Amino acid sequence: MNPLFSIKPESVAIIDAPDKQAVLEVLSHRLAQGWKLDPALVLEKLDERERLGSTGFGRGVAIPHARMPGLQRPVAALLKLRQPIDFAAADALPVDIVVGLISPENSGASHLHALAAISRLMRDERVHEALSEAPDEEALFSLLNNAVDRDAA
Repeated sequence: MNPLFSIKPESVAIIDAPDKQAVLEVLSHRLAQGWKLDPALVLEKLDERERLGSTGFGRGVAIPHARMPGLQRPVAALLKLRQPIDFAAADALPVDIVVGLISPENSGASHLHALAAISRLMRDERVHEALSEAPDEEALFSLLNNAVDRDAA
């Protein structure tokens, strides 16, 4: 098991989404489904964070994240978008890979360590390319899990 965050196969999907809000809604449902959370509360927390500034990371990646009650450790979801969308990213490029992260409400360092690990992975050209080319959800899940395990080692 990944020491920084948990991800489950059901929290990984390839989707069509017309805009940023639709992506956040799907992400909320995937996170809620995987860890028995309230999808409305997950969406509220993600929206709250986005209002502070876009989590569009650059290079076609967004990392929406938030903290909320009801968790023991950080959890993640991964969405690959069939068509890139505007996420108001710092580099103005549209986003087609979205990694959501929800951490326990009082997690200080563990949230930051998980966020940093995801950020490092998304900056790794080989990982980014492999995720972009992954043919299905199973491949996406395996790629992210294996990359995180290597990063944590």
